[in-house]
Amino acid sequence: MPLSMVYPGQKVVLKEITWGEKVRRRLEDMGLTEGVSFEMLRGDNRGAYIINLRGSRLILGRGMAHKIIVDLAK
Repeated sequence: MPLSMVYPGQKVVLKEITWGEKVRRRLEDMGLTEGVSFEMLRGDNRGAYIINLRGSRLILGRGMAHKIIVDLAK
């Protein structure tokens, strides 16, 4: 499911990034690599999505959140 469908407080695992190579590499450089788990802190369809990734907060735009595919963490 896309990251944009995750509710605040849910923990997820990154499955894939379905955007171009340049954007995918940029996100990987920020720590969003396949298999990494993180928590959604804030997200809505009108603004930014804030995630907690390895103790750091990352802010992602709505369009980017639609292109990040995740699974719920077990």
